[in-house]
Amino acid sequence: MAASECALDEATYELAVPALARAGRIDAARKMFDEMRKREGIGRASAGVYGVLVDVMAKAGRLDAAMGMYREMVAVGHRASPAVSTALVEGLVRAGKLDAGMELWDEMRRGGLRPSFGLYTMVVEANARSGRLDVATQLFGDMEKSGFFPTPATYACLVEMHASAGQVDAAMRLYHSMANAGTRPGLSTFTALLMMLANKRMLDLAAKVLLEMKASGFPIEVTASDLLMIYIKDGSTELALRWLRFMGSAGIRTNNFIIRQLFESCMKTGMYDSARPLLETYVAGLAKVDLILYTSILAHLVRCQDEGSERAIMDILSASKHKAHDFMCGLFTGPEQRKKPVLSFVREFFQGIDYENEESAARYFVNVLLNYLVLMGQMNRARCIWKVAYENKLFAKAIVFDQHIAWSLDVRNLSVGAALVATVHTMHRFRKRMLYYGVVPRRIKLVTGPTLKMVVAQVLASLESPFEVSKVVLRAPGDSVLEWFKKPIVQQFLLNEIPSKADVLMHRLNVMFPSSAPEVRSLSIPRSLGMSR
Repeated sequence: MAASECALDEATYELAVPALARAGRIDAARKMFDEMRKREGIGRASAGVYGVLVDVMAKAGRLDAAMGMYREMVAVGHRASPAVSTALVEGLVRAGKLDAGMELWDEMRRGGLRPSFGLYTMVVEANARSGRLDVATQLFGDMEKSGFFPTPATYACLVEMHASAGQVDAAMRLYHSMANAGTRPGLSTFTALLMMLANKRMLDLAAKVLLEMKASGFPIEVTASDLLMIYIKDGSTELALRWLRFMGSAGIRTNNFIIRQLFESCMKTGMYDSARPLLETYVAGLAKVDLILYTSILAHLVRCQDEGSERAIMDILSASKHKAHDFMCGLFTGPEQRKKPVLSFVREFFQGIDYENEESAARYFVNVLLNYLVLMGQMNRARCIWKVAYENKLFAKAIVFDQHIAWSLDVRNLSVGAALVATVHTMHRFRKRMLYYGVVPRRIKLVTGPTLKMVVAQVLASLESPFEVSKVVLRAPGDSVLEWFKKPIVQQFLLNEIPSKADVLMHRLNVMFPSSAPEVRSLSIPRSLGMSR
């Protein structure tokens, strides 16, 4: 027809343009539409043609072209049908152009068009997910007034978004409205509500919702434990204990990992009366109290200043059933009860450690234990612990002998107590090498780091040592150290390496570490390093 210069009439254009558009040939339809507008004698395109082009381009994702066609349609005096407006709003919202979609929505409403149920649902959920909760709530109310019954997905979206925003009143109002409408909340809705209530510390309301979740047929053990972890991580130990009691009353069990977390939280906050039953539950649940957990309890004992609390912590140590506690009790008894010297007893304990899996835990234990022994004035026992720990290569790089050039001790990675014990014991080793074997290095270094520098320096200064203090190192010439080792006060300080059988325990230690000794005398043991508790 074009080759024979036979022009299409208006009716043919009206049939061809929509047919090409619906067949997916949008570019051809648009080209023919442009021809139609330029052809003389043909009036404006009908609303139907405009509507089909807007609808097809919107659904094809050509939103800019669809919006241009829509504006042209309105400009020439046509009124868009609900289907066309709906297709364009849906296209804009799905493409994430919510502002443009809502602008067209408002224009459509002002024109008197009534949105469909599907469009209402899409716009409400899109605004909710975008955080525009006030708009979403208003649209939700309009939707209900228009006679549309919201779907479970719409209810769930609104409840979950309000819960994520921490809007308790709005979320709970929608939740109750959802239940009254006979719509069953899903797992994600219950979870979002419970997380919000937990974060807001509304424990009683959370318990009520959790039981409703159970009544709806959902498993609740994991969710209840997740809420318990929220309280623990938030530092709300009292609330965590209340929630655990509620779980117990409702027959909900949690796992040993969470029990351990709550136990450690109780220890940090000094709630020792609550901590012991938790540890007993942990042990009764066949969970393993490892050396790290036992040592962390011992660390609380080291820092404790109250005698009543010390007794409570000792009860907790006993409840751990860990072999390290038997070792601790034996360490503080006399040789008659141990049936062997302290050094042999300590070596036997350290031989039973699985160094492949527990090496770092053993180092942690030694550091904390040496802190405790130094505070108790038990330097001889402390030196035995350090000696055996070093023999077992727990601190293999701490002592370095570079023949006649330099000897050094590195205590940077040790606790204060361990650093002091290591210094005393290593000075004793250096003294033996110098006096008995005649080996004198050019210099001796104590690498302390900035934290332990003054502690070690203060101990050595009390003995008039030749060590000079720099930023992170104490150093002295080998000859000066040799002369210092010959002083009687230094000999007295360094020589007593292993406790003798005549050692008598302090009354306090026997109270805290019960033994079968028939008679305990209370003596004040001199504290070698002059440290006050």
